[in-house]
Amino acid sequence: MPSLPASVDLDECIARLYKKELLAESVIEAVCAKTKELLMRESNVVHVKAPITVVGDIHGQFYDLIEIFRIGGYCPDTNYLFLGDYVDRGMFSVETISLLVCLKLRYPERVHLIRGNHESRGVTQSYGFYTECSRKYGNANVWHYFTDMFDFLTLSVVIDNQIFCVHGDPDPDRDEFSLSPRGAGYTFGAQVVKKFLAVNNMSHILRAHQLCQEGYQVLYDDRLSTVWSAPNYCYRCGNMASVLEVNTQGERFFNVFAAAPENDQHKDMQQGLEKAADGNSLPDYFL
Repeated sequence: MPSLPASVDLDECIARLYKKELLAESVIEAVCAKTKELLMRESNVVHVKAPITVVGDIHGQFYDLIEIFRIGGYCPDTNYLFLGDYVDRGMFSVETISLLVCLKLRYPERVHLIRGNHESRGVTQSYGFYTECSRKYGNANVWHYFTDMFDFLTLSVVIDNQIFCVHGDPDPDRDEFSLSPRGAGYTFGAQVVKKFLAVNNMSHILRAHQLCQEGYQVLYDDRLSTVWSAPNYCYRCGNMASVLEVNTQGERFFNVFAAAPENDQHKDMQQGLEKAADGNSLPDYFL
């Protein structure tokens, strides 16, 4: 594990973050720098072994991240794979990504972080993370530290050489590749999934990226699953959430949960911010 300055105690940082306390700007800078060093030694495709618990989009919903740990077990007792989209939308993106990065640095073989489409400069400038960093720290330095680190995040993970894990993005209405309606990238469909699994001798693709009202969705004759881990998304969608537990026999189990009760005290504040930003309409961007 990369060494940190003597003044930075990772266990103390993690304990503070579990209590939703902000870390000092200098600590964030040091942690992000060391995390970059760690990530530079990882492949773009990381191979891991079960048992492991897979987590979908969190989007700054800090209390729901803590609920995930309550349900699935705290680190390092449980191995975790997070599929991206840690920031934006929710009230506590800074605390959420700070905790995940500290856990990755403290337990590098037990915590794995994939890059989602929100782990980028352009998206975070539009959907909340940049503004939150500036509001909580008085400047954009912390946003720069995190977004520089995002460039080094892993793109995919393979569990037991059988389950290919990536952030997104299939389209149930497509068989082959097609241009994304969002104007960036491609979607893919059933035939692409079937062909990819056959060529690579795998059995399943696991992704996040898309809101599921029941918390998860299984498509294409159990060849592809979506796991969504932000319950009551944006504090108003009313959806359930899930994490996917993969055991040593390769069996998959969706553990479904509802929003943490602590969210209620912040719901009005979040909706007030959305009203000020966009006229009280929920953006049609469920990512």
